[in-house]
Amino acid sequence: QVQLVESGGGLVQPGGSLRLSCAASGFTFSSDGMSWYRQVPGKERELVATIRSDGSRYYADSVKGRFTISRDNPKKTVYLQMNNLKPEDTAVYYCTDYPRNAYWGQGTQVTVSS
Repeated sequence: QVQLVESGGGLVQPGGSLRLSCAASGFTFSSDGMSWYRQVPGKERELVATIRSDGSRYYADSVKGRFTISRDNPKKTVYLQMNNLKPEDTAVYYCTDYPRNAYWGQGTQVTVSS
């Protein structure tokens, strides 16, 4: 059974940092890419970052230079380091496999507010 479990969300002040984690099980993690998406109520889910199986990365323009996606294959975990957070980063963050987006975690809430 495939599982993706996100953690690390919370409340942070503008300019602060958080590191999200996504622990995967039930599929061959090292051969798949992974992505982080985010969603706010009433809006479509937005792609934030992707790390492909070869290690190459993609970032949305809105987070480029502030967020870093990485992975630890032995731990089957993908991370999203988020620095210099802004109120507009407030959302529920989800991880998913790339490129199929076949599996999704339950999401973790990130709130950026003073």
